[in-house]
Amino acid sequence: MDTPAPRRRTRIQQEKRDVILEAALEVFSANGFRGATIDQIAEAAGMSKPNLLYYFRRKEDIHETLMQRLLDTWLAPLRALDDVGEPLTELKRYIRRKLEMARDFPRESRLFANEILQGAPRIMPLLEGELKGLVDDKAAVIKGWMQAGKIIRTDPYHLIFSIWATTQHYADFDVQVRAVLGPGRSDESRFEDAARFLEGLFLEGLKPKG
Repeated sequence: MDTPAPRRRTRIQQEKRDVILEAALEVFSANGFRGATIDQIAEAAGMSKPNLLYYFRRKEDIHETLMQRLLDTWLAPLRALDDVGEPLTELKRYIRRKLEMARDFPRESRLFANEILQGAPRIMPLLEGELKGLVDDKAAVIKGWMQAGKIIRTDPYHLIFSIWATTQHYADFDVQVRAVLGPGRSDESRFEDAARFLEGLFLEGLKPKG
């Protein structure tokens, strides 16, 4: 006997799920997974707890959906790293896109950081599967550039890790950055200064000598 295909969600159902996920992002990024409750998410979403549980049976289901969406968004710039393009141009574009994401998606960055700091108990399969596979592929691209003499030889994995660390700092430690730089710099000024510095730091260091 054939298994019936899952029913497609209506537009209203999808809108309700999106409202719940937006509320959950706020609650999880502020309180972490352990500190967040279904009641808090329902209140932030402006709906009753029974109504929320109609769309998501458990807090874990909401968190898992959020993390999958987050990784899809977070990994898009790395997926776009093109082995056909000019290496320094491709890396410059990647650095700037990662900084844009730190600026535009700070809650998502904090949510991911909280999960990693707890040992990634709910997303380890994603890290060991989808994330590792993508990083392996892009490390191979970077190695190819090195072998062709287009950039200096270095460890491609630690290059990727370093770009992650320096760009996401501006999301995860935004309060510290603002406090240290003081009130004289606008958001756009801070972003452009950071972009120019990181582009110089990485790209000048990767140029072949001579």
